[in-house]
Amino acid sequence: MRVSVTVRDESTSGKAIVTHVLNDIPAAITLCDLIRTRVRDEVARFNADRSDPFAGLVVPEGAELATGGGYTVPGGRTIDWERQADLAIEAFGRNGFFVIVDGAQVTELDAALTLTADSEIRFVRLIALVGG
Repeated sequence: MRVSVTVRDESTSGKAIVTHVLNDIPAAITLCDLIRTRVRDEVARFNADRSDPFAGLVVPEGAELATGGGYTVPGGRTIDWERQADLAIEAFGRNGFFVIVDGAQVTELDAALTLTADSEIRFVRLIALVGG
């Protein structure tokens, strides 16, 4: 079964930073695959347009803070989603962010999740994730 879920990034104070929907993902998924899917989706959206600053889970290498939020990517280059996903996994391992699914913190990348369309998924950023 596949579902569409809403993912929300938050600060440690609970303030929503950005919200977006991940469409048509497996209902049974590991945390690692959820993070990689989320990053692949946000990078694909950025690469398709590249007119707005990048506002993803981790900052791409070489990117600079943009006025008004997000990050500019020099030279209008595309972002490699696999490299970006690797940076996100590394950041999770360094406690750069934590993930709460349906009210419970998920601490292991290989944790099996069962998602529904009503699942609440929150990524809470603990530190600035410049360079991953």
